[in-house]
Amino acid sequence: MTISASAIILAGGKSSRMGLPKATLPFGRATIIERLIAELGGAFAQVIVVAAPAADELFSIDHLLAAWPHAELVRDAVAYAGPAVALGRGLAHARGEIAFACSCDLPLLNAGVARALCAMIGSHDAVMPEVDGRLQPLHAVYRRAPCSAALAAMTAGDERRLGAIADRIDVRRVTAIEMRRLDPDLLSLLNVNTAEDYARALRLLRMSPAPR
Repeated sequence: MTISASAIILAGGKSSRMGLPKATLPFGRATIIERLIAELGGAFAQVIVVAAPAADELFSIDHLLAAWPHAELVRDAVAYAGPAVALGRGLAHARGEIAFACSCDLPLLNAGVARALCAMIGSHDAVMPEVDGRLQPLHAVYRRAPCSAALAAMTAGDERRLGAIADRIDVRRVTAIEMRRLDPDLLSLLNVNTAEDYARALRLLRMSPAPR
């Protein structure tokens, strides 16, 4: 069952710490980004992938997404301008009033957790997990109009840190205790920035009882 919200996957980064495109890393039977599209596509009415301009992308995302026609490809106007700019671009193409947004390096993301966060939005502008004192703006829910305006203001002021949006909007902060009720081991928040992170994610995948 899908909900009317959109899902946005940001896939236009440099992957500098990993040294190769994280979105294309093999994970189970597919790449990480393909797994994200499959996971979110079954739960959200719209899936948007925001990528770098074709001339600057690190991999052929058009070729990769050919097998996923329901995923809508949106390209950044300028390469590597940062997640705040990329999220603003994704929100501009979102049909839903709210959108779940994530980075492309969350191989164990769970759509049920994403949907539960969407259900928490109420009258807030955004919903963000906060774990170990750190907000998680790339595993969060955004209301399109106020968040688009805040991101535009940030871009105009040359503020590139996506986390800074929390000071400009009304955020529902989801505590680690609340998150663990949804995701006991917080696997949805496990990103693969380094080779060691990737190896750990693969170990967790092998330990998982459910096929992926």
